[in-house]
Amino acid sequence: MGIKNIFFILSVSILLISCSKKEIKEDVILEKSLEMQVLEAYEEGMKALNSNDVLFAAKKFNEAEILFPQSEWAPKSALMAAYSYYKQDYYGDAIAEMERFLRVYPNHKNLSYAYYLLGISYYEQIVDEKKDLQSIIKSKDIFQTLIEKFPNTEYAIDAEFKIDLINDILASKEVYLGRYYVDRKKWIAAINRFRTVVDEYDETIYAEESLHRLVEIYYLLGLEEESKKYAVLLGYNYQSSQWYEKSYAIFDKKYEVNKKENEIKKRKQNSLLKKFKSLFE
Repeated sequence: MGIKNIFFILSVSILLISCSKKEIKEDVILEKSLEMQVLEAYEEGMKALNSNDVLFAAKKFNEAEILFPQSEWAPKSALMAAYSYYKQDYYGDAIAEMERFLRVYPNHKNLSYAYYLLGISYYEQIVDEKKDLQSIIKSKDIFQTLIEKFPNTEYAIDAEFKIDLINDILASKEVYLGRYYVDRKKWIAAINRFRTVVDEYDETIYAEESLHRLVEIYYLLGLEEESKKYAVLLGYNYQSSQWYEKSYAIFDKKYEVNKKENEIKKRKQNSLLKKFKSLFE
């Protein structure tokens, strides 16, 4: 190999090494520059959020995430964007941000909070039991997922409480429809609604009434054994309740009459006692 060729190879090698170092240096500078831009956007977002300018805050948090997706600030920014929308009741935008977060960052350390914020965004849209059930069902499903995946977190504890409230709402919906069918003498439809409460929402405040309604309907249909079955269940669990008294009165026709007579006697005795005491005042 000639001297010229050796010199040429060395020249090319030096040039490549020089270019490589320059590229690495430029990449480092660029990365640092991006990090600075991300921090600036994030800080602007926090400042706007603290000033209740939530839309601008969400915009800056989104900008911070887009600038440097590989940065540790990217998922933080996505969470803050969602929270910004939630804070101002923009639940649809908050939900969209959280659903995207769960897709893009499925292993993030703050995943429990992401599920909670998603669930609470649906929960806050619940109006009452007569409205669309989509928000109720979605929030319950998400809270249940949160409890299963992150059982030992503070978010799971609150999710359990929220599910209890959701079950009350769902049970009230069934009872509301059950009463509607009773008024129209649609007995099978009414039975299905009340049985749903007894089978699926037995820990709610609507379980007692549902048991009584089943006693009432089955007795009215001439199915006394079925009626007694639910009366026994009602008595076993809620013997001191007004619904048990009403169910008991269905089988003992004299019960209501005797109850009223006893109440009248009690009132008379109290009245006589008061008059008697007044003699010594």
